Amino acid sequence: MKYSQARQGRMFVIRLEDGDVVHEVIENFAMQQSISVSVLMVLGCADEGSTLVVGPREGRILPVEPMMHVLQNVHEVAGVGTIFPDDEGKPVLHMHMACGRRTETITGCVRRGVKVWHVMEVILLEILDSTGLRLLEPASGFKLLNP
Repeated sequence: MKYSQARQGRMFVIRLEDGDVVHEVIENFAMQQSISVSVLMVLGCADEGSTLVVGPREGRILPVEPMMHVLQNVHEVAGVGTIFPDDEGKPVLHMHMACGRRTETITGCVRRGVKVWHVMEVILLEILDSTGLRLLEPASGFKLLNP
């Protein structure tokens, strides 16, 4: 286990709008507000055509081959995520969402493009004095959190 200590900064209440691509809008907002580290909670709806990363094709095989799932209709969503800067100082969102419709739910990472259907609400809590960075791990190809 690796860890560091930090403290809470500002809190933002955000409404994403119809057609917004979640990770793009949130990362842009973080840059505009000079937020480098935060935790986020999300509620709302994802539009059809949104793409989730739903796991690696094989659990422990490298290189990692991601599996994608494209939503075939509008889904209700609940998600949680973090923002940490990469090695160039750019804020990078890592968020997972559970997307449900009727009796089926799919959960995955939003990195490949989740689009907002009409509205999505975000609570963003800024974290100050964090030394955390997302650094590339060559074996997996992931930018992993280094606290």
